[in-house]
Amino acid sequence: MLFYERQEYRDPAVSPDAELPSPLPEADKARNQQLVDKFQNQLYNATAETILDWANEHTPEAAVTLSMENTVLAELAHRHLPRADLLFLDTEYHFPETYEVADGVDKRYPARLVRATAVLNREEQDSTYGRNLYLTNPEACCRMRKVEPLQRALAKYGAWVTGIRRIDAPTRATAEAIELDKAGRLKISPLVTWSLEETLEYERHNGLIRHPLIDKGYPSIGCATCTLPVAPGEDPRSGRWAGQAKTECGLHT
Repeated sequence: MLFYERQEYRDPAVSPDAELPSPLPEADKARNQQLVDKFQNQLYNATAETILDWANEHTPEAAVTLSMENTVLAELAHRHLPRADLLFLDTEYHFPETYEVADGVDKRYPARLVRATAVLNREEQDSTYGRNLYLTNPEACCRMRKVEPLQRALAKYGAWVTGIRRIDAPTRATAEAIELDKAGRLKISPLVTWSLEETLEYERHNGLIRHPLIDKGYPSIGCATCTLPVAPGEDPRSGRWAGQAKTECGLHT
């Protein structure tokens, strides 16, 4: 009789052994809270340019997070937040086209792109937690490959800039232009009032790098393993984690 050794995998609730950064100093949290209290209402429906000019005055060395779904934030930061870094969360599960866009951003805005990766590469994650964790436990996969890498990458910054729009999802319908994240950092979202059409028009008008999958039915682009095209008129984010009770990766919740 043949006996096969059963592979024991780690509980996906337990992340890889790597320390998360220390909390933001209380003095920095207090300063950020004062800025939010003073300017949040004023900036709620402000233009992207106004919001980024405000950020350049109050927190110029921020991290501008880019999913590479579009490159609008990179261009706006180039014009209005020139000391900020461009931060790309490389989950190692992206579409090849997404990496092509990232390489293009690196060339167009030299010496500004920072790539953040998870503690474990794909093969190491498979051997530690089992193959295809994105299917068996998508929450854990997003936590290890997006949320925790972002936390580590943001350790050197007092603020970060996001590309979320209020029209993207019900969970974002009341998103603020400026707020505090859970760590007490300033979270700045200059595109909150924009529509998808306005985003695409800004790309066209300014000759920006365009993600090729946008024209193939992918209005919202995440990891290749968890993103499907959507039919015209459907919710743009309905192709994200299709078939699963999941609408957010955890970066904005």
